[in-house]
Amino acid sequence: MKITCGIEIHQQLDGKKLFSNKQTVISEDNLYSFEFNRKLRAVAGETGIIDTAAKIEHLKDRTFVYRGDYVSAGMVECDSEPPLPINESALDAALQLSQLVRATRVPLGQVMRKTVIDGSNTSGFQRTMLVAVDGVIDTSEGEVGIMGVNIEEDSCRILEQGHNRAVYHLDRLGIPLIEIGTAPDIHSAQQAKEVAELLGMYVRSLPNCKRGLGTIRQDVNVSVPGGVRVEIKGAQDLRLIPTYVEYEALRQNALISLRDTIQDEVLNLFIPVDVTSHLENTESAVLRKSLDANGVVHAIKVEGWDGRLGQELCPGYRVGTELSSRAKRLSGVGGLFHSDELPNYGVTKDEVEIIKQVLACGSKDAFIMVADKRLNVERALQVVYSRLQEMWDGVPMEVRKANIDGTTSFLRPMPGAARMYPETDVPILNLCDRVVEIPETLRDRAQRFEKDYGLSSDLALFTSKNNFILFEQLVFETSLKPAFIAETLGPKLRALSREGDTVKLSDDQFKKVFMDINQGMVPKDAVLHAILLMFNNEYSIEKLKGMGDDELKLLVQEVIATNSEAPFGALMGQVMKLSGGKANGKRVSELIRELKQ
Repeated sequence: MKITCGIEIHQQLDGKKLFSNKQTVISEDNLYSFEFNRKLRAVAGETGIIDTAAKIEHLKDRTFVYRGDYVSAGMVECDSEPPLPINESALDAALQLSQLVRATRVPLGQVMRKTVIDGSNTSGFQRTMLVAVDGVIDTSEGEVGIMGVNIEEDSCRILEQGHNRAVYHLDRLGIPLIEIGTAPDIHSAQQAKEVAELLGMYVRSLPNCKRGLGTIRQDVNVSVPGGVRVEIKGAQDLRLIPTYVEYEALRQNALISLRDTIQDEVLNLFIPVDVTSHLENTESAVLRKSLDANGVVHAIKVEGWDGRLGQELCPGYRVGTELSSRAKRLSGVGGLFHSDELPNYGVTKDEVEIIKQVLACGSKDAFIMVADKRLNVERALQVVYSRLQEMWDGVPMEVRKANIDGTTSFLRPMPGAARMYPETDVPILNLCDRVVEIPETLRDRAQRFEKDYGLSSDLALFTSKNNFILFEQLVFETSLKPAFIAETLGPKLRALSREGDTVKLSDDQFKKVFMDINQGMVPKDAVLHAILLMFNNEYSIEKLKGMGDDELKLLVQEVIATNSEAPFGALMGQVMKLSGGKANGKRVSELIRELKQ
């Protein structure tokens, strides 16, 4: 199966916002200090044309509620004052990434406004700037070009999503975001995953790269011969990228095949019929919910489509699903029924026959039915009919949402150049004279840690991603073994978190623990206990002094007496736990062997 694919990576940067001095922190428990409402409207871009995607969002006439905390949001985030000068460290990070992927920086940086009126930006646009073009990375299946590296603002964080109203938090708005996109040089699902991993490695090699869930996002563009470019948004799990690519290729090929099948047919006229009265006694829970809320049920006939609505386009996704996802997104209904899946969902065979009679369906005809508020139902069927008309063209160019099962669903039409226009509040920047250092990549750092410090490959990779600066400082400032430091800062600390003790210490606090161990004031075996005490503000040398041999011997005897049948490892673990980390592991091992005889 021939595939053409491109990848876009979006990585948040730490520090300050891109065009304000607010901090790049996410509010815990969605706390906020202020709130305001706003409506947004579409405007023409630099070409004088209003973007198609913006037009559709404008027609929804939604109200947007914005909540903000004073630590992470101010006048700039509220779109109540002009942007401040661009964040210099964020710009340098984009230039560093450009050098890592061998891209050519543009001489002048022009900040642009990208129209976005789905509520994710208070201003109705996102600020973005091209930094470099024409890069390249090497993969196992050949070179892949880098079309561009951009620096831009991240969007608001969605809290509640409704058809008529949405609630956003301003904490994420304006966080510096590096966007890097490849050329359509990827031709297999596995290569797509490899490229995403490589780009992820490069952006996470930047010194001010933000870490944690949601700080990096992947978008995948896919097309097949005879199809068009479709963008899949939010492919968060790298392991699922091959599935997204393969499923989208299958979906496009199936839509192309369906198009070829129906070319000699004509879609019947759009004639929705109110079938509410014929279903007033239905026991279908879905229909009952709408009817009991004074909703209506309308249906349309689709001539010659019997069996096609249930046709699978890719695993777990059918033609009916294709129509339903468009209707859900653009009309606010919960879904639709179609004749290929009925009787089902509480809709009986007799009710199906009645609807077919009312619609005058022949043996080869299908029908689609929607239940909801009247306005939503009318809008939904119009959307469904428009999507049916597009079946004669094959694959529509659109943006789709990545679902957790590997399928995708309609998000919005594909935006174009019409949404871009220059930002007049930010001066044009000279990028030629900016000097930046090329950062050490995660891959190179891991190889160095493995070679210079004797770490295993897995531990070297883990350490290169986490606390690597602190790790090297401790290696140089103490005589402790590098593996001990790396194990403690890495797997052992993570194990504490899995046990429910999420430990977050400053570098100075960690240094205090390791320095005391280095000076022999705290036993090495007590390192985790020491970290927990430091975290709970209970740290003291007195509490961490090693146990005397007589005291330790009594403890081992007690553990053996109460756990006589336990294996050696269990006894060892129990003694170390009860000692609070004060026992010397080697001496505990010797005593267990001695006293068990």
